[in-house]
Amino acid sequence: MSEKILIVGSGAREHAIAVALARSVQQPALLCFGSARNPGIAALCVAYISGRTTDAEAVARFAVEQQATLAIVGPEDPLAAGVADALWSAGVPTVGPTQSLARLESSKAFTRNLLAKYGIEGNPAFQRFTSLEGVTEWLAQFPRNHVIKDDGLAGGKGVKVFGDHLHSLEESLAYCKELADAGRPFVLEEKLEGEEFSLLSFSDGTTLRHMPSVQDHKRAYEGDQGPNTGGMGTYTDSNGSLPFLKPEDIAAAQSINERVIAAVRQECGEPYRGVLYGGFMATRNGVRLIEYNARFGDPECLNLLTLLESDFVAVCRAMVEEKLSSAEVHFASKASVCKYLVPQGYPESPRKGDAVVVPSFLPAGAALYLGAVDEREGTLVATGSRTVGIVGTGASLAEAEQLCQQLCASIEGPFFFRSDIGTPAALNKRIQHMKELRG
Repeated sequence: MSEKILIVGSGAREHAIAVALARSVQQPALLCFGSARNPGIAALCVAYISGRTTDAEAVARFAVEQQATLAIVGPEDPLAAGVADALWSAGVPTVGPTQSLARLESSKAFTRNLLAKYGIEGNPAFQRFTSLEGVTEWLAQFPRNHVIKDDGLAGGKGVKVFGDHLHSLEESLAYCKELADAGRPFVLEEKLEGEEFSLLSFSDGTTLRHMPSVQDHKRAYEGDQGPNTGGMGTYTDSNGSLPFLKPEDIAAAQSINERVIAAVRQECGEPYRGVLYGGFMATRNGVRLIEYNARFGDPECLNLLTLLESDFVAVCRAMVEEKLSSAEVHFASKASVCKYLVPQGYPESPRKGDAVVVPSFLPAGAALYLGAVDEREGTLVATGSRTVGIVGTGASLAEAEQLCQQLCASIEGPFFFRSDIGTPAALNKRIQHMKELRG
């Protein structure tokens, strides 16, 4: 029987998931339950419905009506809302952790405490608070090097770093007060210095298959300036590492992911079946964990699924059936650069409704994924968030970056993107930074 696979979510990440599934020799029928209608995903689906992706009952009902044989949950909010639990209960095996396991992302304190309890290296100094009691004393230990994190999901907007977003102890206390007054628990952490990288792993609860490491760029403007965004772009190198990392950095991140999957199984009594996304920092004292996400990152997913050479349907089936140890998981030995085209004014006051004219022909080695885009009378229009994700691949980072840059520059209209992602100048800056840190 051929697979009928439900994709939950409707961004560029889910478009990349749909494209990777459609490439499979198994030729699955695709379904989508999205928060909006993504024309790129819709073109690949036999059925598509828009609704609240956090409505677990509605998602499960649609899956059963459409006789889905497998589901993949893209975004974090549905996982935190128990959508995977509802799908499993309805008899639909799901790639994506249950609500309990998804606390690795939905609660910063859960993850920090898990690492501490099971003796897993990677934690900075930290403490969770629900009020201002004890906050001043804690901050006094790290007056100029601390991070304040909303303990729950905040769409990537709940983290404030001293020196970047906060410039005095008064500002830090004010943000703590804002969270406490809103009834939102928060975690104070020692600020880490180094270079960030992401290491994602496919997991069936026992076996992990690691993906190439990726570096994301959160800031809106070139040179890592401006407000935080969902991610303006990412790159991977042809050797599966990054130019500023040592082999032992990758090994440490892989080990932390493996130990966390074992610990969370012991803690919650069930296997983590899905993608585990570790956000790490290479520091002078080794690798530290910044945070976990319980799903594919966006844009990381765009690079990684473009490079995946194995049958993605088979990989997903192996995750849900806990047979990942015998599955083939292989990525192309190529570099990749992804850049997001976004509306002018993004992220604070983005333009909406502008026509998006994408190239009708993509050169070899390129991929294009639609994000916050609608279709009106046959024309694609931007809806205000990250519009189009463009990936260039090549034998080297320079080759991949040039291809990506040319495609981004070819799309006209009131949009912008970061030209500096994956460039030699940007890479050298990061390489030098790590050399200085490591002495």
